[in-house]
Amino acid sequence: MPGSTPTSPFAGSIDITPKRKRTRTPNGYNGTLNGYDSPREPSEQESPRFQLAERPAQNQRSSDEAADCTIKIWNANTGRHEHTLEGHLAGISALAWSPDSNTLASGSDDKSIRLWDIATGKPHPTSLLGHHNYVYSLAFSPKGNMLVSGSYDEAVFLWDVRTARVMRSLPAHSDPVGGVDFVRDGTLLVSCSGDGLIRIWDTATGQCLRTLVHEDNAPVTSVRFSPNGRFVLAWTLDSSIRLWNYIEGRCVKTYQGHKNEKYSIVGAFGTYGEKDDPCSFVVSGSEDGEVVMWDVSSKNVLQRMKGHEGVVLGVDAHPMEQAIVSCGLDRTVRVWRHAATTANIAQEGGLEGHEDASNGAVPDANEKERSEHSWEE
Repeated sequence: MPGSTPTSPFAGSIDITPKRKRTRTPNGYNGTLNGYDSPREPSEQESPRFQLAERPAQNQRSSDEAADCTIKIWNANTGRHEHTLEGHLAGISALAWSPDSNTLASGSDDKSIRLWDIATGKPHPTSLLGHHNYVYSLAFSPKGNMLVSGSYDEAVFLWDVRTARVMRSLPAHSDPVGGVDFVRDGTLLVSCSGDGLIRIWDTATGQCLRTLVHEDNAPVTSVRFSPNGRFVLAWTLDSSIRLWNYIEGRCVKTYQGHKNEKYSIVGAFGTYGEKDDPCSFVVSGSEDGEVVMWDVSSKNVLQRMKGHEGVVLGVDAHPMEQAIVSCGLDRTVRVWRHAATTANIAQEGGLEGHEDASNGAVPDANEKERSEHSWEE
């Protein structure tokens, strides 16, 4: 692929829907997280323990996509395959659920973005066209009326979802755009690129309000706003994840302990502990096959979850329940749920279905054997 961004971009990225018919809080995580404003060490009882779920939390769907040009929708409660979405003409690198979970957006190497009706499994009549190269990253606005996309053409596009038209085109970077995200109230965008820059944009005007760059200038492959809207989390190809105070323009935390030197890996924020006084964590995939979780405040590694064979490309956390979903080059989607009384991680289940692994990669046969309890299509 062109440009300096590493191979295998998000092909195999993943997203998980929250419960339907829910009341969404502005930050999407059912309350401001404690770890940002009053750091504290979690107690032993609060330390999260996740295991591969035999029966994940109810009313969830997960989606994954790969180089075979299809998107697969799974019922995470039963492991049942619900839909295979077909329509793109090339590999699919990005997915995003709408806030109401009724629509899925997909970005492809065919330069198009498609919107899918999840109830029917059919695409909306009009594709979103405008990018001149591979569509690499997507995110819906909190209200679901806008969609932001990043592309190999080095631009960020802001779309009106209802009309399927470009509202604004931002000449954002000098390398392919690896990640985009909306802040919790939709007033700001963040983008990142292989050029090592993270940029904060005003949604209404398209003005670049701040450019963040670390002294090491490592390629930045993905970004996420924190649930409270005050920070940006950035994944870089020096095996680091950095938490930025974008208002002050400084890096305040660096999370290390995973391997990320080649692939575009994406992760998420999540919460654990008591609902009234939760702790927050960062979770990410790793090129050594692990899903790694850190406490946001202390930067300590809370847990290493093993189950995938090969690179873990994407991880997402449920915004309201204690569940995590991951995908990797082993062509499986794995659902993890909180196990408060379990000291160890037991491999119990996964979802399989795609014919092609991202970038044609084949897992190392010497790695840990796959569970006998894997769910299959």
